[in-house]
Amino acid sequence: MFSFIHSHSMIIDEIIYGLCGLVSIITAFISLKGKKHLSGTFLFWGILGLLFMFGKVIVLNVPNGGAIIGGLLILLGILTLTKQVKIADIPTAEKEEVEKNSQKVGNKIFIPAVLIGVVAMLLAQVKSFNISLGTNAAGKAIIFGFSTAQVVGAASIIALIFAVVLAKPTLKNTVNDTSKMLMQVGSSSLLPQLLGVLGAIFATAGIGKIIGQFASGIVPQGVPILGVIAYCLGMVIFTMIMGNAFAAFTVITIGVGVPFVIMQGGNPAVVGALGMTCGYCGTLLTPMAANFNIVPAAILETENKYTLIKTQAFMSVALIIVHIILMSIFAF
Repeated sequence: MFSFIHSHSMIIDEIIYGLCGLVSIITAFISLKGKKHLSGTFLFWGILGLLFMFGKVIVLNVPNGGAIIGGLLILLGILTLTKQVKIADIPTAEKEEVEKNSQKVGNKIFIPAVLIGVVAMLLAQVKSFNISLGTNAAGKAIIFGFSTAQVVGAASIIALIFAVVLAKPTLKNTVNDTSKMLMQVGSSSLLPQLLGVLGAIFATAGIGKIIGQFASGIVPQGVPILGVIAYCLGMVIFTMIMGNAFAAFTVITIGVGVPFVIMQGGNPAVVGALGMTCGYCGTLLTPMAANFNIVPAAILETENKYTLIKTQAFMSVALIIVHIILMSIFAF
């Protein structure tokens, strides 16, 4: 089984991406129903679905395929910028039916959500068992492991099956509620992928060195505490801009962390660990971290989409101060 999955890994990944695309395509057509006829919403989810389903085929087999994909992504951005991506009038279950199902299922409804994380974590650990599938052309052992798409895809499918068995919804309600939730999340669903790519582009473009040159004119050499403050605040601010601490980590660590903290005698392990977690303090403060702050607010249907950020702000500032103190004490 492991050999089959490994040898067909790319095909399995494309099937999972195809399922994501199918959900988007269904959402696109549902957006045309009702009185509003949201053509912009239809275009957004339709294009996104096509990108998921045929993006790789276009890049590999169509002349200038990469440029076509890039153009479609820009079009998605324009549709979002002009506020064309809206929530359609989707028929859902009656209020009485919802309350009845809520009483029947109770808190067990949270099990599928937990299952996604648990199953994904377990599948991601398979590689640590060192299951050998032979050697490659260079004589290096081939160790089996699931791809990220397979981990998330399998976890989501298992959670979906459990949710269907648990709640026993009709197919129509399942499709409508899925599309409604996807529309509530909206274009924010694209931010994690796009920001991750942006971080790689910044690192390749040498933005870290530019930031380091800028910081050298402000932070004096030989004063570790000022270097720590600059590094921690840099991680927070850049994470707020990027929406992703991983994307900010490489850029700020190269530009500020290494010359102003590590080269001044800081322990790289401590500096790196605390720098990363300090970046996540910035995640609590920014709408760019849509999967943490905007998506939950949309799903919970809060009156203000920035409610979570306002609630987290005080704790975030307190944690930033704690990180600066901890790095100053334990890194030197």
